[in-house]
Amino acid sequence: MTGLREVIVKADMLRDGLAPDFRDQMVENLYLEADRISSRAVKQAGDAKWDLDQRVDRLVTSPLFGLPLMVLLMTAVFWLTIVGANIPSQMLATALFWVEARGADLFQSFGSPWWLTGFLWNGVWRGLAWVISVMLPPMAIFFPVFTILEDLGYLPRVAFNMDWLFRRAGAHGKQALSMAMGFGCNAAGVIATRVIDSPRERLIAILTNNFVPCNGRFPTLIMLATIFVAAQFPPLFASIAAAGAVAGIVLLGIGFTLVVSAVLSRTLLQGEASAFTLELPPYRRPSVLRILYTSLIDRTLFVLWRAMLTAAPAGAVIWILANIHVSGASLARHIADFFQPFGYLLGLDGVILLAYVIAIPANEIVVPTMLMMYLGAGSMSEMESFDEIRKVLVDQNGWTLLTAVNLMLFSLLHNPCATTILTIWKETRSGKWTAIGALMPLAIAFGVTFLVAQVVRLW
Repeated sequence: MTGLREVIVKADMLRDGLAPDFRDQMVENLYLEADRISSRAVKQAGDAKWDLDQRVDRLVTSPLFGLPLMVLLMTAVFWLTIVGANIPSQMLATALFWVEARGADLFQSFGSPWWLTGFLWNGVWRGLAWVISVMLPPMAIFFPVFTILEDLGYLPRVAFNMDWLFRRAGAHGKQALSMAMGFGCNAAGVIATRVIDSPRERLIAILTNNFVPCNGRFPTLIMLATIFVAAQFPPLFASIAAAGAVAGIVLLGIGFTLVVSAVLSRTLLQGEASAFTLELPPYRRPSVLRILYTSLIDRTLFVLWRAMLTAAPAGAVIWILANIHVSGASLARHIADFFQPFGYLLGLDGVILLAYVIAIPANEIVVPTMLMMYLGAGSMSEMESFDEIRKVLVDQNGWTLLTAVNLMLFSLLHNPCATTILTIWKETRSGKWTAIGALMPLAIAFGVTFLVAQVVRLW
């Protein structure tokens, strides 16, 4: 036992003397030795120094061009999603609202009381209709494109490019993969953290995945980018400007992910970073059948179903608050007036805060809920164009550039939706970490918007 103890003490002394990048050096030497042996044992026809994969990787994983190419590709994906989803979303919304009108007429013909017809069709059904029409077309575009990049072999290159950033933050390079999944749905991003072996680093990835804007937050971001950014450009460049603005918000979210990961790794979740050895797979032709199943069945429909389960009760709550009146005003108006002073401190207003409280089950209903309360309607409202929305927000309700900027920041940073909170609990089985995952982003959103509002008003 004495000899074993001496060996352990000696090993600890030697470990303290190792360089911080010892593991990286060891893995690099292993691969260099493997390459030396293979070059002696394997002869290839021709004298080409680099094959096609290596030529592409020299550009894609370049320290100079890797991250800019990633940003350009991300902007292109967002542009394709924004432009491609507009018409299908309108067609789907028209069809679903037509069903709502026919269903309400049918209930009335049977002598159904107005409150039951309104609750079921203008409340529950309309909440579902908004979520389906807003979520389904973008996800049906985003997830297949994302899966193509996954099948092609590009996502491991993203993790490779961002590994040094996450390592400096005390997190794991594979967090880039779960973060990328969060673009479609934060609940899916939380589940994707299973690829991280270290419990500490996986928990960091779970708690920070919310800072990547999910598909449900894109409608709000796109609306604000279109009204306040794209409107400043000629029509030919409007969609590009909107996509660039959304991409900028996404980059800001990545920045918050890194900063919060660094803080967590040095406070609540201290520990030694685990080694990350990533073998870049060869580029391969995407499989069409696998893409269709993974993107449409396993991701799109799964995420949509979970969102619908939370959107139905949200639609019911919206209808109740809008149709129960006290002292000449609806409950929704009374609550919004109560939130108004706090909303002003954040550069927002009481209607926006109430919309986000109601939208905890599903972020997709934020915009229609705001419009409903601004217009004094009894159910979630639909507008025909962004010009009409701009008139309601700016001309009738006094929105300024500060309101738009802080709403974009709040939409990026606020608490996760109910589906994501439930997923965090299922993945951690801890009430403590679930509460932190839900409340920490909300506190950051309050702090950031408050500081921005005060600085702008002082300036």
